[in-house]
Amino acid sequence: MEIKVLGPGCANCEKMVEMAKKAVAELDIDANIEKVTDIQEIMKYTMSTPGLVVNGKLKHSGKPLPSPDKVKELIKSEM
Repeated sequence: MEIKVLGPGCANCEKMVEMAKKAVAELDIDANIEKVTDIQEIMKYTMSTPGLVVNGKLKHSGKPLPSPDKVKELIKSEM
């Protein structure tokens, strides 16, 4: 599974990375989590950060951040 967290590196983006890592650990799945900070790459998916992309599909973008349980649900939906 490929997971991308889109954002320039703000506090919310960092929090999204941590929630994604925790969700992957709790779901006990093999996933590559990539932090994307390049604005050109981010714009391929969304204009609002932070963004969460799972297997090439945009699952969340912008604020407010989803709850940790919602992040887990979004990742699980692509299993």
